[in-house]
Amino acid sequence: MITKLENSNQLTANRIHTVFQNSYKIEAQLIGVENFPPLQRSAVDIANSNTEFYGFSENNCLAAIIEIVIQDKYLEINSLTVDPKYFRKGIAGKLIRYVLDTFDFAEAIVETAVVNRPAINLYKKYGFVEFKRWTPSHGIEKLAMSVEHSACKIQ
Repeated sequence: MITKLENSNQLTANRIHTVFQNSYKIEAQLIGVENFPPLQRSAVDIANSNTEFYGFSENNCLAAIIEIVIQDKYLEINSLTVDPKYFRKGIAGKLIRYVLDTFDFAEAIVETAVVNRPAINLYKKYGFVEFKRWTPSHGIEKLAMSVEHSACKIQ
């Protein structure tokens, strides 16, 4: 079940933080870095965030989270994490489909590491296409992908 998470609640922020830590440790290994900026985000940072968090729960356990911002008809996916215990169950796709179907936007945007092929392939499945590449100061080459609302469908 997908529900909105009240990240300003410290217990909820701690639960989000735990899923982020578990998931981002695996992503850091996948892309081959030790200093991975998402791992530096604290539960306090999450509690103080103005973004929206939606969680997928299974058996009363928070299995996955999507974090979004909607502004001026743009939907930005800031993070999409799945606890490793729930990998390969299609949960990330369910969260993507949920936000694409639920919110009114003209274009959705997401960023990921260039070497994160699983994430890139997942977003492509939902119609996202690459439009930009760059290397931020932390040194991890990234790409940005987008999809127009009318194009949101599984390819």
